[in-house]
Amino acid sequence: MSALGGVDSFLAGVKVLDLSHYISGPVASQILADMGAEVVKIEPPAGDGMRDLGPRDAIDEPVFYVSLNAGKSLLQLDLKSAHGRSALEGLLGDADVLIEGFRPGVMARLGFDYAALAARHPGLIYCSISGYGTDGPLADAAGHDGNYLAQSGILDRNGREAPVFFDPPIADMAGALYAAIAILGALNALQRTGEGAHIELGLADTLMPLQAMQVAEWGANGTVPKRGSTYLNGAAAYYNIYPTADGRHVMLGPVEPRFWHNFCAAADRPEWAVRQGDPLPQTSLIAEVTAFFACRTLGEIEAQFAGADCCLSPVLDLGEALSSEQVRARGFVQRCDGALQTLFPATFNGQRTALRAPLRREPDA
Repeated sequence: MSALGGVDSFLAGVKVLDLSHYISGPVASQILADMGAEVVKIEPPAGDGMRDLGPRDAIDEPVFYVSLNAGKSLLQLDLKSAHGRSALEGLLGDADVLIEGFRPGVMARLGFDYAALAARHPGLIYCSISGYGTDGPLADAAGHDGNYLAQSGILDRNGREAPVFFDPPIADMAGALYAAIAILGALNALQRTGEGAHIELGLADTLMPLQAMQVAEWGANGTVPKRGSTYLNGAAAYYNIYPTADGRHVMLGPVEPRFWHNFCAAADRPEWAVRQGDPLPQTSLIAEVTAFFACRTLGEIEAQFAGADCCLSPVLDLGEALSSEQVRARGFVQRCDGALQTLFPATFNGQRTALRAPLRREPDA
C-alpha cells in the first residue's frame, strides 16, 4: 500500500452534508463516501421521495433508496422550523461540503443559499444540483431524465422507428459524476487557497458534453444526426445489433478495419471485407449480415467466432451479466449483508473501494 493509504482514506476528515433527494446528489455523495468522506444525509420528516420509487426487498425496504444511500448516516430535520434550521447551522460548523438538489430559490427561502453561508463559512464547498440550472427560461421548470434527453437532441436520433429513452437514466448519472468531479476539484483548490466555492450544475447541461463529437459536427457542418444516419445509431453494418435464430441478439462492433476483416474471415464472407466503407446507411450490407445471423443460434455464433477478435458480443440481460465470468473476475459487484453493491469501478494501487455499511439512522437533532 502506498503512503497515501487505502482508498477510504483519500477524503478522510472531509464532512459532507447531503440535502439532495432521488439519484444525482445521493450518487455523488456516495462516491465521496467511498473515498472516506463522512456523509450525513439530511432529509425532511417525510423522507426522501426515492423511498417510494421502485421495488422493495423481503423486509419491505426500498431497494433503490437503500442502495444509493449505503455508507452514509441519516438525519431528519424540518428546515421549515426554527429548530431544524438551528440544527443544520450547527452541522455546518465543521462541514466541508454541502450538496443540495432543490429547485432554484428554495435554499434562499430557507436562509441557506450560498451567499448567506459563504459569509459565515468561507471555506464551504456548496454544490447545487437542479434540472435546468439557475438561469435560462427553464430554470423553474420541472423535469426528469427523459425530459432532459428529449431537449438535448439525444432522443431524436436514437431508436429504430421512434425515439427511445434510456435505463439507466443518463442525465441523472452523468450529473452525479460531474458533481463529484467538481467537488473533488474544489476540495483540491481549497487546500491551496482556503476558499470555498459554489458549484451550480443543471442535469440537462450534462448531456451536451456527452455529445461533444456530435456538437462539433453540427458546429462545423450544420449536420443534425437522425435515427439510422450514423455508425453510432444503426446506419453501419459494422456497428449494429442483430437477432439470432433462437430469439437472442448479438452486438457487432468491429469499427476498426482489422477487426472487420477478422469478422468477415470468421464468417467466411470475404466479399464483405471491402464493403465496410459503403456509404451510410448501409442498408444492403446490413440486410446481408442480418440474414447471416438470423439462421444461427447464439450458441452457434459464439462457437463460430470464438477467438476471432472481432468485437462480437452476446446481448445479455442483467442477471446474465452479473453472473458472467468477466463481472465476477473484475470484482466490482459484491454482496454485503445480503445486498448486492456496485463499487467504484476502478482500483487504486490494486485496491477497490470498500463494501458500504447500511445507511445509519442518527438520533434526530
